[in-house]
Amino acid sequence: MTQETSSSAPPDRALTPLPVGGLKKRTGVVITSERPWPRSAIWLLQLAIFLAIVGGWEAGAQLGFIDPFFWSSPSRIATAFVTVFNEGTVFYDTWFTFSATVAGFVLGSLLGAVVGLSLWWSINAAAVVRPYIVVFNAVPKIALGPLIILIFGIGISSKVALAIAFTSVITALAAYAGVLAVDDDLVKLTLSLGGRRRDVFFKVVLPSCLPWIASSLHINIGMALAGAIAGEFISSQYGLGKIIMYAGATYDMALIWVGIIILALLATGLYAIVSWAEHKLMKGQTAKTI
Repeated sequence: MTQETSSSAPPDRALTPLPVGGLKKRTGVVITSERPWPRSAIWLLQLAIFLAIVGGWEAGAQLGFIDPFFWSSPSRIATAFVTVFNEGTVFYDTWFTFSATVAGFVLGSLLGAVVGLSLWWSINAAAVVRPYIVVFNAVPKIALGPLIILIFGIGISSKVALAIAFTSVITALAAYAGVLAVDDDLVKLTLSLGGRRRDVFFKVVLPSCLPWIASSLHINIGMALAGAIAGEFISSQYGLGKIIMYAGATYDMALIWVGIIILALLATGLYAIVSWAEHKLMKGQTAKTI
């Protein structure tokens, strides 16, 4: 009797060996035997790596192992930082790039979400429009830069338009993927309970697509910044891209690094804001669906 009981155990418990190094939860997250380090230790290690890179870079430039003409050096970059901040123009250039990026990100994400979600209303319209979306996604958006600059001018409008071109198609594809993944049983249930197509869209389709749309926002913020910088590279009176292009034309490598570092800080801040907004959005969405 005991043998029959043990042989009737579920296969995953009776026959499947435990993975080496840890256990596997039902959520798919692997728990290894390695204990997580304290957050302070991780921060200290990250700081040590950063200081080692900067210190090694400076030492290599001082000792002649690194050519400072092509790679500059941390000390020269620090001097360039002080110079541009004393001049004061870098603040407006940063604000110019920030404004174009945020405007392009918001408008492009909204436009893409509307286009992708609207394809749910008609399978025929989706079949007609889908190839155009795929082709537009495949075309390098930087190729549209000169055309957009000629149409919208060298002001901020062209940078916003280029950022929209970079971001809208990503959200459209993500939203349409969410539309295709909508549970048909929920749609049938809503209709059987007397709901109309509008009720299905707002109560089933839209909530189901929100995670797909939210997942595209992290990509979009980087693409919006890339679009704004690409527009500034082509032609612009202001912006961090203009600073980098000017520095490259005058072989001022330290100033190029100043522009890159400010861009990195700007991108990090924008990414953090988007992550916070996505957390709030999905938290509210989770509360509604429970």
